[in-house]
Amino acid sequence: MTLPETLSILIVTLSDRASSGEYEDKSGPAVEGILNDCLKGSQFSYTIKREIIPDDASRLQAILSTGSSGYNLIFTTGGTGIGPRDITVDVVSPMLEKEIPGIMELIRVKYGMDKPNALLSRGVAGIIGKSLIFTLPGSVKAVNEYMTEISKSLEHMVYMQYGIDKHH
Repeated sequence: MTLPETLSILIVTLSDRASSGEYEDKSGPAVEGILNDCLKGSQFSYTIKREIIPDDASRLQAILSTGSSGYNLIFTTGGTGIGPRDITVDVVSPMLEKEIPGIMELIRVKYGMDKPNALLSRGVAGIIGKSLIFTLPGSVKAVNEYMTEISKSLEHMVYMQYGIDKHH
């Protein structure tokens, strides 16, 4: 397999209030900003699309079903907690063909040592179709923490996803 010429990235914010215009989505733009910083020094050219949807399982599933064939990387924000409207992980988990548990476990433990509430996140990472997917919490602070850790190995994950042996 060869790397795509341009990485196609989708960021989906799940929030009833942001999707209705009640408040401005800040977590999606935070993911985009960190990706821009992370990828600007890499060999990858990329495009980023952002979408805001309500906490709606069927809508997320539809996006992921079609998106996994068109996007190399998918990031979701919101819906990773234990509240009744937190459905992201419940939708994504059964769709995963391969789970990458270590990165989310590290993040929960690392940040949960000082902030036990971080341990309530159920975020998952893995592969659906041709897409690496990461489910992040909805707060900007949590997005920054998660993306700090994810960005450290993102380039390597992309190579591995395409079967390219570039261990460094």
